[in-house]
Amino acid sequence: MKTKSKLRRMTKVLSMVFVIFIQIYWYKFSKKTEAQWEKLWENIGQRFRKTLFELEGLLIKIGQLLSIRADLLPHGFIRQIQDLTDKVPPSEWTEIQAILETEWGGPLEQHFLTIDKKAVASASIGEVYKGILKDGQEVAIKVQRPEIQSIIQTDFRTLGIIIWIADHLIPLPKSFINFNVLFKELKQVIERELDFTQEKKTLLYFKERFKNVEIVKVPDVYSELSTSKILVMEWVDGIRLTDEGKLNQLEVSRDELVQRLIHVFLPQWLEPGTFHADPHSGNVLVSKDGRIVLLDFGMIGEISKRDASNFQGLIESVLSKNYANAVECLTHLGFLLPEADPRTMERLLAELMSFQPAELKEMDIMALKLEMNDMLQALPIQVPTRFVFLGRSFVTMEGMIRSLIREDDELIDVLKPVFLDWLNKQGNNKWSFVWYWLQSQPLFKTIHSFTEFLKLPKKIEDIKENEQRRQFQFTIYENYKKQLFQLTLLGLFGIGAGIYTSHQLILQLSIGVSVSSSAGYFISSFKLKKWMKYMHEKRRG
Repeated sequence: MKTKSKLRRMTKVLSMVFVIFIQIYWYKFSKKTEAQWEKLWENIGQRFRKTLFELEGLLIKIGQLLSIRADLLPHGFIRQIQDLTDKVPPSEWTEIQAILETEWGGPLEQHFLTIDKKAVASASIGEVYKGILKDGQEVAIKVQRPEIQSIIQTDFRTLGIIIWIADHLIPLPKSFINFNVLFKELKQVIERELDFTQEKKTLLYFKERFKNVEIVKVPDVYSELSTSKILVMEWVDGIRLTDEGKLNQLEVSRDELVQRLIHVFLPQWLEPGTFHADPHSGNVLVSKDGRIVLLDFGMIGEISKRDASNFQGLIESVLSKNYANAVECLTHLGFLLPEADPRTMERLLAELMSFQPAELKEMDIMALKLEMNDMLQALPIQVPTRFVFLGRSFVTMEGMIRSLIREDDELIDVLKPVFLDWLNKQGNNKWSFVWYWLQSQPLFKTIHSFTEFLKLPKKIEDIKENEQRRQFQFTIYENYKKQLFQLTLLGLFGIGAGIYTSHQLILQLSIGVSVSSSAGYFISSFKLKKWMKYMHEKRRG
């Protein structure tokens, strides 16, 4: 793996971030247009992508995870990293052999007849080799990359520094991007992938889940040979869903194949339990007899019974206009950050649900929509990783299904019969909210009169006025911080100039400016946090 030096890795990443940081501030202070900002974020994405491919390792995995957070990051940046491929050159066989023998406590010959020394797949965290056990069984051996733990510790340390800089210094809306939450989510996901014991448990879970489903094939796992750094599985041959030539030779038709894919993945998205979060063409294959082969369970998501219950409660609460309970459900689901004001959220939901399409004909819909968007962006909302993974799973599978169906077929028509069949098997209790929704439609349509709707702009203006007052005070504190930070940078520049010219007066003045402005910056930050805490308590009071 390239750039194994810890200091060099950290220096390259931090220097990239420093350049990006300066560019963002320059654009902020020079008041660039929206188009110029979009171009900047595209350039930042290109530089970020280039650095990731140069350094490889954990950074590519982080790039992949960031690429699915379009809810948090600028679209120009996302476009540049959304197709990152986690493929890196394989390690030297001697390094891999050393890991295998250490984990198994002896030579390879005690378990295997042969092991191919050339990797069949290689990614940032693990590599896969093909082997033959002494009983003649072909297996896939997934091995953790050499030195990956040390590299990850370095990259996490670097990422922690970057998060601190972004959270304290970069002029981005703090209520829109909670960097600490984002860092915590990234760390949890990657640490899980590092422990192959967790992937083995997931593989066994899917094995049990589909044990009576003939159209699905999940590889067997050899637990006695698997450790936290090694996962040994049954070798399963399969055809990629993108291989047009081989797909045409299958025993099943394209339509049947699509139906089978939906039957396999629809329950994963709708029922409590674990779902495959990365079903791309290399992880979902089809056997020659038409069975769906599921591989690589390193990236997964989970829909808990509590999540399913809260989703049902959310739908029922919105339909019955119980917005206080709806906000509580959103909180339990993790969509609202700790600083979110429940009362503001309740009012916002009420306004959103007041819209009646038939009554909007005389209204300036675009102006109203822009106002609502401004309010939404001011609220501390962030999509939890598990739900982002759910969207990723659905979108990835949707893309594969669209490539298989005929051009004149509608995806909804393909999904409908499978969904109705699944719904019929669930019973009325589990999906009572469907009945509730049908029953509540007449009430929902008549409860808000046209007179009440005309009050909507005034209600929105009242909410916006309160938010603008808080934003004004927030801006004052932020301006103090920016000015003090500029002085700090100026002082640091002066220190450098003083050292370079050996001018003691410049050096002493610059040190004084740098120290005093830095102290002022941290005092202003403390006052801002104290004020925000006070406002949070006041809004709850």
